Amino acid sequence: MTARRTVDRAADTTADTTAARTPTRVGYGELLRTPGAWTFLAPALVARLPYAMLSMGILLLVTQTHGSYGTAGTVTAVAAVAQALIGPQTGRLADRYGQSAVLVPTVLVHGASVGALIALALGHAPAWSLFLAAVPAGASVPQIGAMVRARWIARFTADGPSDASAARVSTAFAFESVTDEFTFVIGPILASGIAALANPAAALVAEAALTVAGGLAFAAQRRTAPARIVQQPGTKRTSALASPGVRLLAGTFLGVGAVFGGMQVSVNAFADSVGQHAAGGTVYGIFAGGSMLAGVLYGVIAWRRPVQQRMLISYALLVLGCSTLWAMPNLVALTVAGLVCGLAIAPTLISGYTLVETLVADGAKTEAFTWLTGAIGLGLAVGSMAAGKLIDGHGPSTGFLVPLIGAGLGLVTLFSLRHLLVAPSAGRGRIVATSGAASASASGAASGERGDAAQLVGAAKG
Repeated sequence: MTARRTVDRAADTTADTTAARTPTRVGYGELLRTPGAWTFLAPALVARLPYAMLSMGILLLVTQTHGSYGTAGTVTAVAAVAQALIGPQTGRLADRYGQSAVLVPTVLVHGASVGALIALALGHAPAWSLFLAAVPAGASVPQIGAMVRARWIARFTADGPSDASAARVSTAFAFESVTDEFTFVIGPILASGIAALANPAAALVAEAALTVAGGLAFAAQRRTAPARIVQQPGTKRTSALASPGVRLLAGTFLGVGAVFGGMQVSVNAFADSVGQHAAGGTVYGIFAGGSMLAGVLYGVIAWRRPVQQRMLISYALLVLGCSTLWAMPNLVALTVAGLVCGLAIAPTLISGYTLVETLVADGAKTEAFTWLTGAIGLGLAVGSMAAGKLIDGHGPSTGFLVPLIGAGLGLVTLFSLRHLLVAPSAGRGRIVATSGAASASASGAASGERGDAAQLVGAAKG
């Protein structure tokens, strides 16, 4: 009898261990049935769609009015640099004062700034004036993606850490990356289509209108917003960039941004060179579509491999895909190569956003997400500018060297410093969350536990 009980206990222990090792699976259907989710997801989609339209619209407008890919790429780069530098600051303000308080003035400034840029370009103003106008236009791009991710975290960790909440956050991040890629599929096609049917200025007018309308509608959804973070007396608020892991991820996301920027300019230039200008947005959209497809698949797999390893593998595949772009002889071959290259984008981004969420405390999460988004924008700026210069001097195919070089440098950096991507086990500052919204009270009550919860979430995602 004693021996049988021992065997039974051993069997139970084995079953428990197996269950513990089995990842919790959360489907997209369950995620989207989360109460209140669609109240912020719908306006967020409207507000995020113009993100990909802005750079494409600027590129098309300035190329038409000033006749230079170099100038157009530089104006696009200036807007992206401004977004990369100012975006994290607006994210930090959103953590402190609330999302609505930051969003409303931001989108209004954006609409006015884009209007000024359009007027200057159509008036054939000097290039330096376009650079000046591009600064507020880029700096005022609302950080909707980061704010949506912060809302998912607040929703799923309000009741404390668990395997289920970890799985929901992981699926939510996959869904958000798919949404990002969807905007990159539709945005360039929409901007190119409007430019072809009307003119590039109309494409930027549509971008500004969608940003203002979607941003204001999203800001109005206060009930789903995360709790405003207020520090306890005697504690010091630190930037998310103080984390070495966040700095590493931001650096590697620069490489991803260089892929976006180099592809945008180079694909349009290549399409122009073969007499099919209108096809540029479609080719770039298919590139982004490959990423969207990979993101959908990524989100439905219950991963066993640690997320750090997944990011290294996907980044290596990105470099491999970029290595073929410069040699493509025609648009059909380029479209296929772009699709294959895009398959590695979303898994890399999902892994990075998953990791960064575990590296910072609650009071800096929105800021941390915006540093990654800003790094993509900065990489896009450098990539588009470098590709434009190469294209002006050496032809359209040379522009595709920029994605390869940018991704290659990012992979070397990631591999060399991968030990920085381990979440800290202690030392997080305690915070108190307050909010006027009734739905945020549970989030405030749980805020003291979220530092540990984030670590459990990150561990469970692997």
